Amino acid sequence: MLARKSIIPEEFGVPGLASRMPRKPVFRDRVNKARFINIREQGRFLQDVFTTLVDLKWRFTLVIFTTTFVSSWLLFAMSWWLVAFAHGDLGQERDRELDLGSFTSAFLFSIEVQVTIGFGGRMITEHCPTAITVLIMQNIIGLIINAVMLGCIFMKTAQSNRRAETLIFSRHAVIAVRNNCLCFMIRIGDLRKSMIIGATVRLQVVRKTTTPEGEVIPIHQIDVQTETALASNSLFLLAPLIICHIIDKNSPLYDLSAMELQCSDLEVIVILEGVVETTGITTQARTSYVSDEIQWGHRFVPIVTEEEGVYSVDYSKFGNTVKVTTPRCSARELDEKPSILIQTLQKSELSHQNSLRKRNSMRRNNSMRKNAGGSGGLRRNNSGLLTPKVQFFTPTEGGQNLNAVT
Repeated sequence: MLARKSIIPEEFGVPGLASRMPRKPVFRDRVNKARFINIREQGRFLQDVFTTLVDLKWRFTLVIFTTTFVSSWLLFAMSWWLVAFAHGDLGQERDRELDLGSFTSAFLFSIEVQVTIGFGGRMITEHCPTAITVLIMQNIIGLIINAVMLGCIFMKTAQSNRRAETLIFSRHAVIAVRNNCLCFMIRIGDLRKSMIIGATVRLQVVRKTTTPEGEVIPIHQIDVQTETALASNSLFLLAPLIICHIIDKNSPLYDLSAMELQCSDLEVIVILEGVVETTGITTQARTSYVSDEIQWGHRFVPIVTEEEGVYSVDYSKFGNTVKVTTPRCSARELDEKPSILIQTLQKSELSHQNSLRKRNSMRRNNSMRKNAGGSGGLRRNNSGLLTPKVQFFTPTEGGQNLNAVT
């Protein structure tokens, strides 16, 4: 017997509709994978109360300090008053297990117990175990409060950022040619006599960048190498130092010219770290330079001089700079066309020689004027010392006419 075809198409049949119906997702219990580091998402500041107290301003710290002690005294004063009330010692004058007459006396007794003053007017006896328990609890809690509060005050007074106030940076950064290379330079110094042990300087360039995939990174941090970092030695910050960064092909400033630097939105961050010699605490000083604070074609003036075998530092000229001849192009162009640097250096040498000639000529003219003025005065003085003319008269015939002879 032949099978008859159905009038309804197969895709609209029950098997076809069942195959096309969306299946319900099957939910399985998520298995928590093991991890080495536990991440806490909430209560981060409350997990580290001590550091939060240290980071607060002094006025808030003093308010918390006072409030904590007064609250503990009031809390245990209420406990002592309740113990005295439970034993009926408030209205009695004799046979008291706890010598308290009012809440004021309970408050004073709480202060005496926690601060261990002990005036001797109020005391507990061995007949009251509850009072002994409260005494032990108040002593333990009082010691904990003292340790936390005094430790917080000590850490605030010994914070390392106070030492960083005497670590100074130049107001401007400069870019100039040094050792035939275009260099980015800043000046750092320490105003205290106590040294910073193991001082290191790190530079970072922060700028807005866009990846080839189109992702915009608003704050892209790029590490910048310095001469000291390449030598892997720490700084000996005995006198102000100039930190130099050579702008090479690995530098983020490699493609920037003088005009492009002024139009860019980059920021150079400088971090100075070291250990304080007197306290042994690590300190850190930070500053930054935006594009407007970077002077192209300038150099720092020398401030260290030697006088009578002693080195002296003139901090009044710490941030002073002078203009020097520097190519306005980028470091990449200097590498591609070394003749630009040679021509610039030749012009700088010629200008330096011309300035020396002008200076020497001015000195020569001044010395000649001084000599001319001195010789004229000498002549005038000598003219005053010349012997006066003497006239001799000889009689003529008849004795009437006289001829003067000098």
